[in-house]
Amino acid sequence: MRHFGHIPSMARAGLFHREPAAFTADSPARTLAVALGATLYSPATRPRLADDVRKQAARGVVSMVLCLEDSISDADVEAGEDNLVRQFADLADTPVTDADTATDVPLLFIRVREPRQITDLVTRLGETVRLLSGFVLPKFTETRGRAFLEALTQAEAASGRRLFAMPVLESPELLHLETRAETLAGIASITEKYRDHVLALRLGVTDFCSAYGLRRSPDMTAYDVKIVAHVISDVVNVLGRSDGTGFTITGPVWEYFRPGERMFKPQLRRSPFMEGSAEDLRTALIEHDLDGLLREIELDRANGLLGKTCIHPTHVVPVHALSVVSHEEWSDAQDILRPEQGGGGVLRSAYTNKMNEVKPHRAWAERTLQRAELFGVAKEDVGFVDLLTAGLSG
Repeated sequence: MRHFGHIPSMARAGLFHREPAAFTADSPARTLAVALGATLYSPATRPRLADDVRKQAARGVVSMVLCLEDSISDADVEAGEDNLVRQFADLADTPVTDADTATDVPLLFIRVREPRQITDLVTRLGETVRLLSGFVLPKFTETRGRAFLEALTQAEAASGRRLFAMPVLESPELLHLETRAETLAGIASITEKYRDHVLALRLGVTDFCSAYGLRRSPDMTAYDVKIVAHVISDVVNVLGRSDGTGFTITGPVWEYFRPGERMFKPQLRRSPFMEGSAEDLRTALIEHDLDGLLREIELDRANGLLGKTCIHPTHVVPVHALSVVSHEEWSDAQDILRPEQGGGGVLRSAYTNKMNEVKPHRAWAERTLQRAELFGVAKEDVGFVDLLTAGLSG
């Protein structure tokens, strides 16, 4: 699979200076953590779940979470487990693979409620466990997470299949100021112990807001809700460092709903949308309240997050389009990491609009080239509107 693999190869060639690299579920963990992109959630109870997975893969989705937790009622858990076993068998019986359009089965994760579900489901999946990449662990803390991670390692040993964990940081202990530092230290300790099994950390911002009876509108990003922004900052501070101790931390979910009346002016600037039919695209995005999503994606990256939890298919292409590395970013990163610059120093950028400091910007450059490998490098004259248009029409 590859990002933008759902659009024709000729169209990709016209968009990318360097096309996104292909990867598989067996690629190194570091590769998969960056490649997650827009991770689309789906209730595990959907009766045609296997068809849904194939359909979303054909539209560019490369990672999905099949949820047995908050997205379904308590009474439907057993039915959801039974359905997952049936749907995995369906996917295994009729695989869909097209080298040109990359419609392979995405990276699949199951969001569980209890540790016992991990070992039980892996046993019940049998041979079809080869389609499973891992589990999403809810309300993760050191105490609660240990049992989940122990169950994961047991299931991995029993099945012979590499399985990853994606803990969700959403517990009240993490949100509340008086327990946050201790909770973060505990999470850092347990995730370091199981580092080889932890693919990425996910942020449960909806639960953060719920603890205070809050819900942000489509005009506001998670970073406009200060209590949420402070938690994100502290999580990145402790768990997202670039010194080798950190993890990939993914952006919070964007809750799509159509408000009765827009309170604030649209956040999308007009200038990137002035050519061709781009103004029509801008209007469509605003009408569907995705302008706030685009701003939040940019703020995610500025605050050290990569990828995003998505609950609606229309969010996937914007996340991926804004994950592509611009030619200018790639050029700067390449210059900073040239072997002859190992001793440090300051360089004028090839675009002659900034100074690149070799030592302070090295970690940024390394992360940028990792993202470039998986999401590609846009041509000099290609912007995110072109990528959005291609992704939506693919």
